[in-house]
Amino acid sequence: MKKLFIVLPVLLIGAAVFSFKNAVPKTSATTKAEGQIHWLTWEEALAKSEVEQKKMLVDVYTDWCHWCKRMDKGTFQQAHIAKYVNEHFYPIKFNAEQKENIVFKGKTYKYVSSGRRGYHELAAEILRGRLSYPTVVFLDENMRVIQPVPGYKDPAQFEQIITYFGRNEYLKTPWASYQKSYQPLAKE
Repeated sequence: MKKLFIVLPVLLIGAAVFSFKNAVPKTSATTKAEGQIHWLTWEEALAKSEVEQKKMLVDVYTDWCHWCKRMDKGTFQQAHIAKYVNEHFYPIKFNAEQKENIVFKGKTYKYVSSGRRGYHELAAEILRGRLSYPTVVFLDENMRVIQPVPGYKDPAQFEQIITYFGRNEYLKTPWASYQKSYQPLAKE
């Protein structure tokens, strides 16, 4: 009987905790990973830009690109970088070899078969004909290319680049001057 008085309350408390944990509804804030870039497709970014204009940050990659994967795992996973990107840009993940058509600014862009690997016409256009991976392309609020930035960038380098474009410094300050006076973002 004494065991029943000990075991029964423990079971009831355990059941209450378990049922409460499962009863809490999951919101978008809890289902989206904190500290990660919320990548969009072209279509999603274009739809969002019709509601609220923002610059776009396009990560142009390929599936076979080693340095693209390094940026995904090292640079893009930094919480302070993800937070800044999510707040200041519509981030787009764009496979430069994808086969699906994309309609952008009233024009349909297609995959072009070329040798072993082809390329997407939109990648060629926003990269200004220089197919190099990884490349991050910045577009202004009117979806015009500001600048493609080719090559792997570590977190410190990438932080300077995103703030240069995110703060509109590119409109008034030469890159070399900005680098000298740059103050890093606060890391949370």
